[in-house]
Amino acid sequence: MGKTFAVIGDPINHSLSPNIHSAAFRELNLDCSYIAYRIPKGELEEGIESLKKIKIDGFNVTIPHKIEMMKYLDKIDESCSLIGAVNTVVNNDGILKGYNTDMEGFLEPIKKKKINIADSNVLLLGAGGAARAIVAGFAKEKAKSITIANRTIEKANDLVEFAQKISLNANSITIEQVKDTAKNYNIIVNATSIGLQNESSLISLDGINDKTVVYDIVYMPLNTDFLKKAKEKNAIVIFGYEMLLGQAIRAFEIWHSMEAPYNAMKKALLGGF
Repeated sequence: MGKTFAVIGDPINHSLSPNIHSAAFRELNLDCSYIAYRIPKGELEEGIESLKKIKIDGFNVTIPHKIEMMKYLDKIDESCSLIGAVNTVVNNDGILKGYNTDMEGFLEPIKKKKINIADSNVLLLGAGGAARAIVAGFAKEKAKSITIANRTIEKANDLVEFAQKISLNANSITIEQVKDTAKNYNIIVNATSIGLQNESSLISLDGINDKTVVYDIVYMPLNTDFLKKAKEKNAIVIFGYEMLLGQAIRAFEIWHSMEAPYNAMKKALLGGF
């Protein structure tokens, strides 16, 4: 009997995960299907029960459920316990085990470009669900420092506390305080949802150069205003789809215990733009 997988979240209709995983199933002749399943905020518990009833084999978790989903897991991988959020779940006869592939997915494109994270000064915009995984990634790779800029300073402060706990030098500022300080950082990451609706970049990128790495985790549209501004400065640009692909590959490997067909998944992902 075939296996069924899903991605849950709200909104969910823009998700490219069904395209990516379906392409992998076709490439490897696996009898599997993958659906997008909308679960509105506040309805997570009922949504999970529905998935258990149809005996879902595994699912990805996206906004706004990554943190709340932790409450409904029976087991967690160490990536989950470190980050405090989940984005990949395996259902083994009703026992749910959670994983977080955000950190590895985030780091993969940086490593592919052979960018040295060690000793870099990082500016992170946003303090939401993905931000903790990003902070954990920079701690793992021994970044020199991270400045967390968020609209509400309280959330940024929580993340600073987390960073310091895992031995990463960190401080917080508001988005408004960033102003023209972009030139002080080696790596600048947008981990907010600004850009999804073609909004203007949250910050000015004045003063950056061709050695600055600018990374936007928003993957649709492909070219956000943030990345367009970075390209104008000849910065090293990393697209959101690259993180999405890294996450998807790791999730595939967790579910199927086999190597993911990278090229087929990348082609399907880019075909969705």
